Amino acid sequence: MTFTSDGELVCRHSECDLQATTNIVATDLAGACTVAPAFDDAENLVNGSDIQCCTSDLTLAEFKTLEAKMDGSDPDATTVEGFLNGTPSWRTNLYTTPSSHVVSFKESIAINRANGVKHTPELKSATHQDRLEDIFGSQEAYAQKFIDELDAGGVSPKDTWAQSFNLNDILYWLQNEPAFGKQAVYLDSIDPTANPPIGRLSFDELKALRKQGVRIFAPPMWALLAVNDADEVVPSDYAEDIKRAGLDIITWTFERSDLRYGASMAGWYYRFDPEGRAIKTDSDMYKALDVLARKVKVLGIFSDWPATVTYYANCMNLK
Repeated sequence: MTFTSDGELVCRHSECDLQATTNIVATDLAGACTVAPAFDDAENLVNGSDIQCCTSDLTLAEFKTLEAKMDGSDPDATTVEGFLNGTPSWRTNLYTTPSSHVVSFKESIAINRANGVKHTPELKSATHQDRLEDIFGSQEAYAQKFIDELDAGGVSPKDTWAQSFNLNDILYWLQNEPAFGKQAVYLDSIDPTANPPIGRLSFDELKALRKQGVRIFAPPMWALLAVNDADEVVPSDYAEDIKRAGLDIITWTFERSDLRYGASMAGWYYRFDPEGRAIKTDSDMYKALDVLARKVKVLGIFSDWPATVTYYANCMNLK
């Protein structure tokens, strides 16, 4: 969840992804973007790679006029239509229609409850922290608003796994909203490719998290897996340390990248097998999924295409 200029929480992957996930650049709201589309004298789009449209640029009412689309854009396009037509070839626009509306957090809570499913919302960090502080006053007030909306929506804490990459959010919930904090998920930002790199936590750091009250830790799936000398997928040393520290595990994100040509070509999410020794085709990810479920013993896994995980869980009689 992220926020609008009038302090409402809305469902987005980040504060400033509207240019790639909605039709905003083709609407009258394009001019409100932090970095709006720009054109030359021949009306060619000239700044596709720089466009930035944020939920914090809009009120909730303005946000609700947008249509959702599959995440993707073509930064080299010279037209708005071309810019929006940037869905990666391995994804699909099959389920994107003019009725694919964006939703607020309140609406998503109601939809989940109407469908009898539980809640796994993530409180997103701000791209523009100054805006967050201007709107809410503090990070703590933003974190409290998140819980207040769940509470107002009649959501049971037992049915909620509130998440954040910000440890201070988790600790705030543990201290101030312990019923929700009990199942809060601390998302691991480990990323050796970042600048500067963000490394794995030591065993002592993992134990310290557990001592602070954190119960569920969520690294990316590649950090929980390794490939042994027999080219088999196995739990990583990190996975073993996390379990040994007494933390439960949720992981992310299955089927987030193009696996048609194996892990060696799939990038960040599949760096546990950078040479593609075990994962040669997309179906080989069942091997990784099986290790995550039976050996790492994750509580759950996020997926961009949950049919695969659901199929596995049903076959294995998992809940």
